[in-house]
Amino acid sequence: MWLLEKALRRAIRKGELTVIDAGGNTYRFGAPEAGMNPVVIRFTDTKVPREIVRDPALGAAEAWMDGRLLMIEGEILDLVQVIRRNGRWEERGAKGGFRAKSKGVAARLDRLNWRRRSQRNVAHHYDIGNALYRLFLDEDLQYSCAYFRDPSDTLEQAQEAKKAHIAAKLALEQGQRVLDIGCGWGGMALYLHKHFDVDVLGITLSKEQLALARERAEAAGVAAHVRFELIDYRDIEGRFDRIVSVGMFEHVGPPHYRTFFRKCRSLLAEDGAMLLHTIGRMGGPSTTDRFTAKWIFPGGYIPALSEVAAASEKERLILSDCETLRLHYYHTIRHWYERTKAHEAEIVALHDARFYRLWLFYLAGAMTAFSEGAMVNYQLQYIRNRHALPFTRDYMADAEAALANRR
Repeated sequence: MWLLEKALRRAIRKGELTVIDAGGNTYRFGAPEAGMNPVVIRFTDTKVPREIVRDPALGAAEAWMDGRLLMIEGEILDLVQVIRRNGRWEERGAKGGFRAKSKGVAARLDRLNWRRRSQRNVAHHYDIGNALYRLFLDEDLQYSCAYFRDPSDTLEQAQEAKKAHIAAKLALEQGQRVLDIGCGWGGMALYLHKHFDVDVLGITLSKEQLALARERAEAAGVAAHVRFELIDYRDIEGRFDRIVSVGMFEHVGPPHYRTFFRKCRSLLAEDGAMLLHTIGRMGGPSTTDRFTAKWIFPGGYIPALSEVAAASEKERLILSDCETLRLHYYHTIRHWYERTKAHEAEIVALHDARFYRLWLFYLAGAMTAFSEGAMVNYQLQYIRNRHALPFTRDYMADAEAALANRR
């Protein structure tokens, strides 16, 4: 316990954290901080402190999942927030705060997402059953950052606004062919067809998502115009007027960035446009923490803007617009977290209590990564030809306003 005590004594200044070890000894860290709840945790065995010191995120998560780290006062979000607030990205030194050293070689190997491995990685997260996602997502099953015109917006309002925000940047015209890379449960593809009368091909590697997306297109009577296929982006052929990709690029991996952009350029019409929506990190390149890589998104990696730009510019794609959404995902995940808590009994029945605690830890960590950590969202618009889009950005606001009036 002494190593963990030393680390926490050095790291925790803001917020109150009390730790009770397996022997009943009590250690207090930090001081009261406005907006932060006091946290009291207890370890049930002597191994927990060593595991947390060895790898803070993974060690704490697995101890919490296994019931060996107990929340006595506060909830898991409060604990994660105390840790993250004391290492806030804007306030860190060059070496950061209380974090495990990155496992360089293992992290780089984990980013190698070949076709078969990509399929397996996607199945790990997305093929655990649509029932879970229905419990905490909005009605349209948008599993990506929403767009809050105001923090008081409902999740449904913000996700509808997200689709409009992206659609406006695509400058769509009736009859165009659109490719949706990583189409999820089909919500974006169906939205684009409904409002712009375009033909959309959505591709995914998730069998669960594919089945439901096709079912939704059939139910809406648009299956002839909105098609969904189980296919890797590297295997798509043809030419498209527009390409949209929302929340998929995080699964590509840096070794494949140039392949991704080369393929997109080959698929994009000469006067076409592409909108890439991805989680990104402020600052330079980094690694994926071992908790996320092991339990949540194997093969996943959050890129720095410099990594995306370096790969796309080598493939002669023009970055025609770039927007950074700084806090929108924080508000999105806050809704997901609260909805997950509200459906604890159903999630435990679908999976088990350990899975419920895993999911809650994942969402708490993700939420605070956007409020305290290095995470943001990037919306990057690409074109092949500098004359492909209007001279100014005014068309985006005009299209977005028009979509808002159609609701």
